[in-house]
Amino acid sequence: MPLQFAADDGTALPLHVIASDALGDWLTGQDDVVKAWVAANGFTGAAGQALLVPGPDSTPAMALAGYGSPKTRARQRFTLAGAKLPAGSYRIAGPFDEGDAIAREALGWLLHQYRFDRYATQSAAKAHLVAPKGVDAARIEALAAAEALTRDLINTPAQDMGPAALELAARDLAAGFGAEITVITGDALLEQNFPMIHAVGRAAAPDRAPRLIEICHGDAGPKLTLVGKGVCFDTGGLNLKPGASMGLMKKDMGGSASVLGLAQMIMALGLPVQLRVLIPAVENAVSGDSFRPGDILTARNGLTVEINNTDAEGRLVLADALSLGAEGNPDMMISMATLTGAARVAVGPDLAPFYTDDDAVAAALTDAAPRLADPVWRMPFHAPYEAMIEPGIADLDNAPSGGFAGSITAALFLRRFAGDTRYAHFDIYGWQPSAAPGRPKGGLQQGARAVLGALPQVLDL
Repeated sequence: MPLQFAADDGTALPLHVIASDALGDWLTGQDDVVKAWVAANGFTGAAGQALLVPGPDSTPAMALAGYGSPKTRARQRFTLAGAKLPAGSYRIAGPFDEGDAIAREALGWLLHQYRFDRYATQSAAKAHLVAPKGVDAARIEALAAAEALTRDLINTPAQDMGPAALELAARDLAAGFGAEITVITGDALLEQNFPMIHAVGRAAAPDRAPRLIEICHGDAGPKLTLVGKGVCFDTGGLNLKPGASMGLMKKDMGGSASVLGLAQMIMALGLPVQLRVLIPAVENAVSGDSFRPGDILTARNGLTVEINNTDAEGRLVLADALSLGAEGNPDMMISMATLTGAARVAVGPDLAPFYTDDDAVAAALTDAAPRLADPVWRMPFHAPYEAMIEPGIADLDNAPSGGFAGSITAALFLRRFAGDTRYAHFDIYGWQPSAAPGRPKGGLQQGARAVLGALPQVLDL
């Protein structure tokens, strides 16, 4: 179902978005019947409240949505009210913050309409919003469409979203925007010097062979390279995960899904960049051909890596892709990955932690995130921890012992493959554990909108 605004055909019901501390002022301008109706129904303007107000003929004349107080208001809050309103179309009426606030709320309304219905019929959203005045409706719809793509990819179980299916999704995206796409599959990865992508994915069944997917779009402007972890299912390899830890591993390709969503936004909005998307797509399976603890792999850029845990495979496939990305000398390279549980312990599922050495990039992301309701948090590339990823027997250790600073050491590992490129890495969760405004339970895009908002400043567009 497309996430789009309702047509403005003149039939939409006026929707007044009222903060709890503004209800008194709003009621001052209403007649006694409306005042009595609001009081009788206990409407206070609390976040998530919704109320239909009848007119003289007893048919609905307007709707009210509670916006809460600054203390209790969460992002995209009046989407809760939208979920409680009956079927029909609604248009924002009366004063409401123009610009970022109303754009965020309008986006939240569209995102709240998302349903994953590939395997079972889901009840469709009933209340639809006319694009509010003062917002760029086409842009908001583009953001919502990209988020829907990301959510669909993550929500699809691994049986139907293996490396080949992820490749097909990338091909569909490229075809939709006239982008070029190339794919290197199976043993050809060794022939073209992507040894770690091959090592991680070689144990999978032949129809789920490892591959490197590359999309290119645009021939003018700054060079932007996006790298997304595409581990379509992660058993942990020979360091097998327990069953409880394997249950959500269909989302271990969340980095690639977020990168594809970000790429869709960039192409749909016509950003003047030379876009390159790199996705190492693998399944970390178990077979007689699995890579082993104690193996030492040589990466594309020549660094050797001692394997101390086959469940730390995401950084291996990203390393080869980042090395390729750096060879193109981009003006900015960004990686996204569901990389470490340590990041979730540090900031929980809601925040997308990111790493960069560039203060200007960090400032742009930090500024853009709240405007686009896409929370991020800067983490440190802490140089003293470099020793933790240097095992002595090889250049790098893919899983340092001790358990400390797991997200930081993983980011430091990846930085070794980004070369001198201006670089940022996102260690995302890619999943909404329980429903929230604009964020139904399930697959979730994280960091992509913040990046989109930061790009004009970062790349001087």
